[in-house]
Amino acid sequence: MHGQKSRILDVGSGPPVVVLHGWGGRIESMTPVVRCLESHFRVVALDLPGFGESPVPVGVWGTPDYAEYVFDVVRSLDLDRAHFVGHSYGAKTSMYLAATHKDAVAKLVLVGSSGLRSTPSAKVRAKRGVSRLARGVGAFGPTGEKVRRAINARIASQDYQEAGAMRPILVRVVQEDLGHLMPEIEAPTLLIWGTEDDAVPVAHARRMEALIPDAGLVLFEGAGHFAYLDEQQRFCQVVRHFFHASGAR
Repeated sequence: MHGQKSRILDVGSGPPVVVLHGWGGRIESMTPVVRCLESHFRVVALDLPGFGESPVPVGVWGTPDYAEYVFDVVRSLDLDRAHFVGHSYGAKTSMYLAATHKDAVAKLVLVGSSGLRSTPSAKVRAKRGVSRLARGVGAFGPTGEKVRRAINARIASQDYQEAGAMRPILVRVVQEDLGHLMPEIEAPTLLIWGTEDDAVPVAHARRMEALIPDAGLVLFEGAGHFAYLDEQQRFCQVVRHFFHASGAR
């Protein structure tokens, strides 16, 4: 398993469900999802490599590496087939796994999933221009380096600023577009999105719904990027109903 070892939570009994947190998260980030499902399902959650109590990967991993790692973990637990619930980057990882290991995924729930790249807005293009300027300024000794850090602190995303040793991996996975793989997903897929998601726009959800052959979209009015936290009871009801329609085979 890429020489990694993750902290794993394995609770409940019944059809298996694998739960994956988003970028910067950990097992505890998905506590409401685990609590919702553990009375009816065997729930497996893990700290993805580089998060929570799992060590940073050796090398610059991309989504294929994370998906293969999760696949190996699932197989090590003697789970040949499971439902998956992923949030944000955990959803992107689940989606890649569903497209490349079709038999391993029974049903798929994607919450505020990353995975599609957008045409940069004028604001983003301006930030990139300033970032290039900052890199140039950084070449002018210690003073220039201070200016560079100050500029980047103003324009960089919170994830980028806080990434630390994970920054090269973040830069890599942000650049990945899985649009070409989405038509390969055979698992019935439920997309759950907050209408006020400011991290991944609803337009991406609608495009995913069109690209994934057996997909449906549920919008949570007023919810943000963490729709499963904003609407915990509704999320639980929707996901339980979706999974109980047919168990993992």
